[in-house]
Amino acid sequence: MTDLDIKHLDGTAGDAELEAWRYVHNTIIPAHLLTLDDVRERAVRNHLELAYVDGVLVGNSTVRPPEGDTATATVIARVLAEHRGRGLGEQLYARALRRAREWGARTVETCVLSSNEDGLRFALKHGFVEIERYLLDGDTIPWIDLRLSEQHI
Repeated sequence: MTDLDIKHLDGTAGDAELEAWRYVHNTIIPAHLLTLDDVRERAVRNHLELAYVDGVLVGNSTVRPPEGDTATATVIARVLAEHRGRGLGEQLYARALRRAREWGARTVETCVLSSNEDGLRFALKHGFVEIERYLLDGDTIPWIDLRLSEQHI
């Protein structure tokens, strides 16, 4: 398996790094395009990472900190289509899940755009179960929220 080079983004991240994270997000989720300011705000409140292999951008991840009585964290791993099938998503997901656990998550969720068949297949393979489908205002493609079954947390 190819090892990832990881770059953590926080509130001090530069525009080039934030733009790289935005590129991966917007490529994989064209139904919900983010601006640079959107990503900058996310970098302050979430744990964002960029993933590279041999200097080539291959993906990113997001961990939203646990919240509420259920201490629910959201983990999302994204790998650009041309880099899938090489175990990179496995590494990104494992890192994200580890971060959620470090933050005390008792429940872990993810969300996938329903048109992202690879992402949905990945989530189901890793023990997530669908809990809700919905449309955001103005969207035509449903989102799917999934929760990690208890035996996988």
